[in-house]
Amino acid sequence: MNWESYRHRCQVRVRFGDTDPYGIVYFVSYFRYCHRAIEEYLRSVGLPPEETFRNTQDGFGLPIVEAHGKFLRPSRYGDLLEVETRLQEVRSKALIFHFRFFPAGGDQLLAEGGATLVAISSQWQAIAVPERVLAKIAQAGAPQG
Repeated sequence: MNWESYRHRCQVRVRFGDTDPYGIVYFVSYFRYCHRAIEEYLRSVGLPPEETFRNTQDGFGLPIVEAHGKFLRPSRYGDLLEVETRLQEVRSKALIFHFRFFPAGGDQLLAEGGATLVAISSQWQAIAVPERVLAKIAQAGAPQG
């Protein structure tokens, strides 16, 4: 398996604070779910998020510089959602993630979106994605350990 075919899935429970006055998941909550899904994806390929989003030792970071979402069906307080995360594209200086949301155990698409992370130096200049990050991503789906 490689990064192009690897899909990571994690679950999130909709909390009361994630909803709008109508009890529907507020759009901003989906972006928090996406960030959590990126963290879990990174862990699954052997990249601890705390050393990947901001790595002071190696002098790089991977901030999210763009995000978008499309909301197709409502999710409500108490729902258990499954987030499918994949790397859509690996560029020289960026990683582009794609997300799809389903009810846990279901296949009806509720929402989808994307996020772009750009590699930066400690001086906030765009740099090439660090080799150690690329190496772990290249092994996506392979057993860790």
